[in-house]
Order: sequence, then C-alpha cells, then structure tokens
Amino acid sequence: MSSRENQTEEKTKGFRLFWFLDINTPCVRECVLTGFAGAVLAGIGYFVATSRVRRSYDVTMGSFVAVGLGTWFYCRYERTKLLSQQTQFQEAGRSKMLYEGTIYDPAMKSPKETPPKDGR
Repeated sequence: MSSRENQTEEKTKGFRLFWFLDINTPCVRECVLTGFAGAVLAGIGYFVATSRVRRSYDVTMGSFVAVGLGTWFYCRYERTKLLSQQTQFQEAGRSKMLYEGTIYDPAMKSPKETPPKDGR
C-alpha cells in the first residue's frame, strides 16, 4: 500500500456532518448524534404536550445544546480516564521490564524472617 492510499483511507474514517463537513475530533460523532436524538424527542414531546410551535423549537434547540454538551463532557472525561489508565499500564510494563530479575523487582518475594523456634 502506498502512502497516498493510507492518506485516502484515513480520510474516509472520519465522521461527515451534512455530507461535506468532515469531523475527526474524538467524541464529536456521539455528541452530535445523541444531541440530535434528544432534541427531536424533546421538541416533539413538548409540541405534543402544549401545541406551541415557537416554544417547541426553542426547547428543541436548547435540548440539542444541553444533551450535546453533556455527551461531549462525559465522553471526554471517559476518554481522559482511559488514556490515563493506558499510560499507567505502559509505565508499569516498562518498570517490570527494567526491574525484572533484580532485587528491586516487586514480584520477587523477599526471604521472610523465620520466627524463633522457642516461641518468643
């Protein structure tokens, strides 16, 4: 595979909004989709309950922003937590490779002192 094919393949992996806006930022796809679904449900629900068109539009837009931002912050929090755990695991793996077989290896059991035989 040539580098041009790799670049083309990477471009197609992104999320396209409105068929022309390519979004590659993590968590944006979930943010937009859940915001849209929440907005539609809230707007239709408010319209069915009150029959007020202008206010249902306001509720739709407000819920899109609220649900979208809520999803964004939650996704970014979980992603940051996952990346932190991955970094800790990588550091633990490096430490294990570095200290394996030495006296500083935490996996090696140090010789325990034997208790005195006369019960003291």
